[in-house]
Order: sequence, then C-alpha cells, then structure tokens
Amino acid sequence: MIHEPHLLRTILLMIVSVTAFYGIIPTLVMRPMFFRGCRSVDGRKEQVCLTFDDGPNAIYTIRLLELLKKYHVRATFFVVGERAEENAGLLKRMAADGHLIGIHHYRHLSNWFLTPYGTRKQCEKAADTVEAITGARPVYYRPPWGHINLFLPLEAHSFRVVLWSAILGDWRIKLGKERLEQRLFHHLKDGAVICLHDDGENLGADNDAPENTIEALEQILKKTTGQYQFVTIDEMYQNRSARVSYKHLIH
Repeated sequence: MIHEPHLLRTILLMIVSVTAFYGIIPTLVMRPMFFRGCRSVDGRKEQVCLTFDDGPNAIYTIRLLELLKKYHVRATFFVVGERAEENAGLLKRMAADGHLIGIHHYRHLSNWFLTPYGTRKQCEKAADTVEAITGARPVYYRPPWGHINLFLPLEAHSFRVVLWSAILGDWRIKLGKERLEQRLFHHLKDGAVICLHDDGENLGADNDAPENTIEALEQILKKTTGQYQFVTIDEMYQNRSARVSYKHLIH
C-alpha cells in the first residue's frame, strides 16, 4: 500500500519534471536563439528600441503616449489582446502616432502552462484582436515573462519572436524611480532593446509601478535629447545589418 505522503511526493516530482522539460529547460536553451539586440555597422546616431509590455492601460498608457509624442519617440508595444479590446482607442492612437504594435497573448498567460494548441490560440486571438482594431496584423510577438515552451517555435511560426537586451524590473514599485532611471541610463546603448511595462495588473506586478516607469523615462528623455534615435523593432531591423537570423529570431 502506497502511503499518502509518498504518493504526494511522487506526484509533485512528476509535475516538476514535466514543467522543467516542457517549459523551464526550453526557455533556458532557446532564449539565445531569439533576438537580443542589434550590432551597429556604421557611424549613424545610436539607435535604441523602447518596448512596453502588458498594456494598454487606461490610466498609464495614455500618459506614456503623450510623453513619447512630446519627445518624438517611436516605440514598440506588446499588447495583451483582452486589454486591447477594452482600450481600442489607445491602440488606434498608438498606430496613428507611428508606434509599432506587437502581441503578448490574448490573456497574460505563461507558455509554461499552455498546451501547444493553447499557445497558438493565444497568439492568433491576440493578433486577430489587434487587426480588427487597427486594420494591420501584428508580426512581432513577445511571450509573457519571456517564457518559452517546447513547441513554441512551431506554434508561433507565423510571428517573429522578440525578447530584449535589458529587462529592468520596473513592474515592482519598490524599485523606485531613481534606481529605475539609473538602470535605464546604464542600458542605453546602440542596438539596445529595452523591456518596460505600461500596465501593472498582472501576477507579480504592482498596480502603480508604471508611475515610476513614466517618471524615470521622462527624466532619461530630457537628459539624452539628441543623443539617441529611438526606433521601433522593425525600423531597427531595416536600418542596419542586424544579426537577424535563425540564431536570434524565429520566422
């Protein structure tokens, strides 16, 4: 007779093993295959790509869009489909202001806990939502939390998967705007793809954290006016001979 504690340990071990094989190990192994930044090839002004995840948010995204417009910055937004539906006007504003819209998922769910079909469904539904609002189908996809599962290369094959060269922890309000500003400044370099957030309503995030993000970013944009060219992901690819190959980007 199997004792209950032994059975429980066996079940937990199986869950951990499956999760590791299906999600954690593929994430560690495959992450280097995805785009993590571009290499400069000439003497042009340094190019930086600001990216924002998890929105749109009715409170913070509109303020962020106003800030980016003020400093003539184009950025890339990886939106959550259900939030895009709730804030369709903000998506239209993003497109009108020249920003690039990519997808996260329809809901903010980790690929570690989605079946292969679930990953494909989340991507397609999010893309359908953005296309219905803006008239343009997204090309770029960033997995929530950067989590990759074993079958993501097959299930997300119609999208270009983009990670980051720097993710700064701006989803936690305790980081503070001063430290966030320091991290932002440290990672500003040619070819950088910086991951920030314009929504704080997801698991592990703080609702008011985007306040720090907006304030820190405004200070950075003030201090670096004219030093960098802030571009979208596709502009960075088009404007230089980037290391965009299967090694860094799945097509």
